[in-house]
Amino acid sequence: MKEIKTVAVMTSGGDAPGMNAAIRAVTRSAIFNGWKVFGIYRGYEGLINGDFKELTTESVSNIIQRGGTILKTARSKEFMTPEGREKAYDSLLRFGVDALIVIGGNGSLAGAQDFAREYDFPVIGLPGTIDNDLYGTDATIGYDTALNTIVECVDKIRDTANSHDRIFFIEVMGRDAGFLAQNSAIAAGAEAAIIPEDQTDIDQLEQFIAHGCRKSKNSSIVIVSESKKGGGGGAMHYAERVKNEYPEYDVRVTILGHLQRGGSPSAFDRILASRLGYASIEALLEGQRNIMVGIDDDKIVYVPIAKAIKMDKPIDKELIDVLGVLSI
Repeated sequence: MKEIKTVAVMTSGGDAPGMNAAIRAVTRSAIFNGWKVFGIYRGYEGLINGDFKELTTESVSNIIQRGGTILKTARSKEFMTPEGREKAYDSLLRFGVDALIVIGGNGSLAGAQDFAREYDFPVIGLPGTIDNDLYGTDATIGYDTALNTIVECVDKIRDTANSHDRIFFIEVMGRDAGFLAQNSAIAAGAEAAIIPEDQTDIDQLEQFIAHGCRKSKNSSIVIVSESKKGGGGGAMHYAERVKNEYPEYDVRVTILGHLQRGGSPSAFDRILASRLGYASIEALLEGQRNIMVGIDDDKIVYVPIAKAIKMDKPIDKELIDVLGVLSI
């Protein structure tokens, strides 16, 4: 394996709070080991177009507390083509880059895997997504902050729900995973969570109406995953059903949307991102390649990227039971 002297770091896909902390950790850990570091701007589009800039310790000063990503991000259709990946490889060669660190979610790491296989290029993935849906890591960068943002919003909505005796369906992110919905429902004291992992023969809405809407409760909060997996349709779908099937209830919908992505990262996300960024350089020093750096039982672990993106991350079914019991 070629000796590594220069690394590049990029963020891709949806932004997540804590990405800047990861960029900072990667940069400073690489420089500590005598390596040169390039930041790639605008994800895979920047990789194709050669939008590189050398990073120094000063470049990443005063960014650990900032949300979003200083390297910016973009989705790239061109990188999905062999021609696009060839341009990306040429860019890395032009700047003398020996290894690539990609901070992103499922789609971003899938692109990294394809690239690494085609060009036998060392790639390390860092799990940066608010969905927390990557297999092999207990937490992803940005998830904790997004969860806290959701809970803060639900607490405010609860005030108006109580004032007007309403049912609120609150839609949260989580493309094919219900981690945000399920855990925010527990943390905010919601009456129910409708998530893709709990799709069974039982109609989740009928179950909620039967158990969650009782005369002893004047208002109800239902957290709904945005996912359409398993036949779900988001908050609007369930609200329309209630209006049609249970017209006696006053229903409102709130879709939190990109509000969930913003804000200063929590202490947990800053520490997680710092540990994973540092560990990505350690992994390269050990000769690792084509792995995602994750955390399991508070220990750093290396997970093959193929495994991280292809295997479904299971939600703890006990969480469903906890919410069911505590929402009575």
